[in-house]
Amino acid sequence: MFVRGFPAQAFDTNCWVVAPAAGEQCVVIDPGIGVQEQLDALLREHKLQPVAVLLTHGHLDHTFSVTPVCGARGIPAWIHPEDRGLLADPMRGLSLETRTAFGGRLEWTEPSDVALLDPAVPLSLAGLDFAVDFAPGHTPGSVVFETGLDGDDALFSGDVLFEGSIGRCDLPGGSWEAMQESLSRVILPRRDELVVHTGHGRSTTIGRERAANPYLRELVAPPPSRGL
Repeated sequence: MFVRGFPAQAFDTNCWVVAPAAGEQCVVIDPGIGVQEQLDALLREHKLQPVAVLLTHGHLDHTFSVTPVCGARGIPAWIHPEDRGLLADPMRGLSLETRTAFGGRLEWTEPSDVALLDPAVPLSLAGLDFAVDFAPGHTPGSVVFETGLDGDDALFSGDVLFEGSIGRCDLPGGSWEAMQESLSRVILPRRDELVVHTGHGRSTTIGRERAANPYLRELVAPPPSRGL
């Protein structure tokens, strides 16, 4: 399986390109701020043809380039229904500080073709099957995508899980309680060797995070013993 990623120009948001192999169809995951030139170069170098954009959630640092990326190729953008509103109005998901940095306004046009993810229905795109798991907490509609080919599997975790950390829960629509439930239900049951390609920072594995990530360790730690 072909997987390449690179950080966007702002917020170090990872944009991922996934395909069965070079020279084939592919999907683009989370095209953030200023990724178009580097994305186009990667696609040309490896002779890849995008057929869809997958969005792990609706925050602007993950969706900023979705409209030009989709529009240039006539392909759909997939997002969970709970974050559909953020694709129409990304300012709704920003902190006051970030909204102020944009001057309180943003020139924005959403993609002309928006498709809604259904976690009960796997996606078959570009010769790959993507399992979609609903994982709210960072945003109401956060998801993770798992795909693989010939035993080479990977999880694209967006801002649900990072190396040594997790996504923040204090932005509009975030929930600490929902995040804990998502980590317990979606992340912890997965096998240790599964590679995780995160929304920010370096890739990792489930086993590494289970052992060292303080947020996961807290969830798997045995309850304290009680005296008589």
